[in-house]
Amino acid sequence: MILGIETSCDETAAAVVTRDGEIVSNVVASQAELHARFGGVVPEVASRRHLELIAPVIEEALDGHEVDTVAVTSRPGLIGALLVGVSAAKALAWARRLPLVPVDHLHGHVASLYLKPLDRQPPFTCLLASGGHTMLLDVQERGGYRVLGTTLDDAAGEAFDKGARLLGLGYPGGREIDLLARQGDPTAYDFPVARVPGLDFSFSGLKTALLYTVRDLPPDELAARRADLAASYQRAIVRALVERVEATGAARVAVVGGVAANSELRASLPDAALAPLALCTDNAAMIASAARYAEHVPYPDYLSLDARPSA
Repeated sequence: MILGIETSCDETAAAVVTRDGEIVSNVVASQAELHARFGGVVPEVASRRHLELIAPVIEEALDGHEVDTVAVTSRPGLIGALLVGVSAAKALAWARRLPLVPVDHLHGHVASLYLKPLDRQPPFTCLLASGGHTMLLDVQERGGYRVLGTTLDDAAGEAFDKGARLLGLGYPGGREIDLLARQGDPTAYDFPVARVPGLDFSFSGLKTALLYTVRDLPPDELAARRADLAASYQRAIVRALVERVEATGAARVAVVGGVAANSELRASLPDAALAPLALCTDNAAMIASAARYAEHVPYPDYLSLDARPSA
C-alpha cells in the first residue's frame, strides 16, 4: 500500500491507497476557517498550520496499516507548505527504509480519476480547474498528459475567490458563490466570456466586469442584486470552461480540480467523468494514486529531494 501526503496549499492531507486503487483511508484537515478572516490563503500562516497538523494527520491515515511506499506532492504549490510535506515524507520513508515518490500536484488531480470505483481508463480529454490552475489536458496514458490549453491570467478558482470578495462573500469563494447563485437569475447580467486563440482561457476581463458592475451599484441595490450577480458571474465562468471543452470535439471528457465541485459546471457536462466531490479539492488519495504511475526514488537517494513552487 502507498501512503500519500499532500500539503501544497491549505489542506494538510494523508491517505493510504492500495496498488489497485482502493482508498483505505483519506484524511484531510482543512485550513479554510483559519484563512477566512483574511479572504484567502496566507502562505506563512498555512505553513505554520501544516507543521502543527502533519504528524497527527499522517498517524490517523496510517491507523496501523503497513505501507511499502511513501508519496508526496513536491510541486507546484506554496513553497513553505510544500516543504513541510516533503520533509515529513522523507523522514518517514528514511526511517522505514521505503522508496519515495515525488508527485506533481496536477498529475494528482488527474489521477483522482483512477481511483475506485470510478477507475477511468484513458484516453480522454481532461478539464483541470482549480484555485491555481485551469488547463485542458490530452490524457493518453495514466503516467502523464499533454497540455492543450491553459489560462493566460487568473485560474477559474481564483476568479471565483476574487468574485466572492467583490460581492462581500466569505472564503472559499467558489463554494460561497455556488450557494448564493442558486437563489439568483443567471441571465440578469451579461458578463463577457473572453475569446482567446486556441484552447486557452482568460478570466481577468470577467473579474474586471464584475468589479465595475459592483462599483456602480448603490449599496442597497447591490444587496438586493447580490444573488443575481453571483449567478450571472458563475454562469460566465462555467460557460468559458464548457465552451473550451466542447471546442476540443472530444468524445470522452473528464473534469477534476476544486472547481469540478461546482454544481452548475457538473450539470453542464452531464456526460463527462466527474471526480467524486470528496476528491475534487486537494487530498492525498489522489497523490497516492498518481504515485502508482510515477517513478520511485529508492532509499536513500531521495534525501536530496527538494520542493518546487512551479510545475
